[in-house]
Amino acid sequence: MGKRLIQQARGKGSPTYKSPSFRFKGEVKHYKITDKAVSGKVEDLIHCAGHSSPLMIVNYEDNQIITVAPEGIRVGEEIACGSGTELKPGNVLPLKDIPEGTLIHNIESRPGDGGRFVRASGGYARVASRLKNKVLVSLPSKKQKEFALNCRASVGVIAGSGRTEKPFIKAGTRFYKMKAKNKLYPKISGVSQNAVDHPFGNARSQRKSKAKPIPRNAPPGRKVGMVAARRTGRKKGR
Repeated sequence: MGKRLIQQARGKGSPTYKSPSFRFKGEVKHYKITDKAVSGKVEDLIHCAGHSSPLMIVNYEDNQIITVAPEGIRVGEEIACGSGTELKPGNVLPLKDIPEGTLIHNIESRPGDGGRFVRASGGYARVASRLKNKVLVSLPSKKQKEFALNCRASVGVIAGSGRTEKPFIKAGTRFYKMKAKNKLYPKISGVSQNAVDHPFGNARSQRKSKAKPIPRNAPPGRKVGMVAARRTGRKKGR
């Protein structure tokens, strides 16, 4: 009897592939949108297993939030959020108020969603240009993306740069690092698996270069590889 593929098992909803969010410190977000600028104080710098970057707890007058910590921030420093605030690391401003060329992080996709883009350690984006009704931002991937004028972002570079430069050395170190976030590790190809685990799995006839066209109407467990290939084989000369 066969088994479900990994991608099928992930969609089942069992705890096997579910992120252990109950062990995380909390949601990382900006302070809520207000009519005037508000200020808060950095209470503590913390580490969260669900985030690669250091986080900071900021106490505002009526609320306490967890957000991404920029480089150079320290406990007890003042953080401001809102239009017209000073342009310094950690402050949150709308993109329309940030000059071109400024390094930013934790950019909102829609105004008020708390931040969705550029949140990994050492990451930063750059305000490329400000147009009539949108702002063009260069992301770490070198891709330029358009954002609304009222989308907010934090100023500065995220702390924790150089994380990817340190090698894991041992596979066990990488295993426990991935296990903290419940990520699938190691990832192996279909031909490396057993026949009961994947349609490509079979140690007796493992050929990575062999074409395996699959019909369009194949069942879900078999529909992997070259789905409904238009043609296979070598092209013959006329």
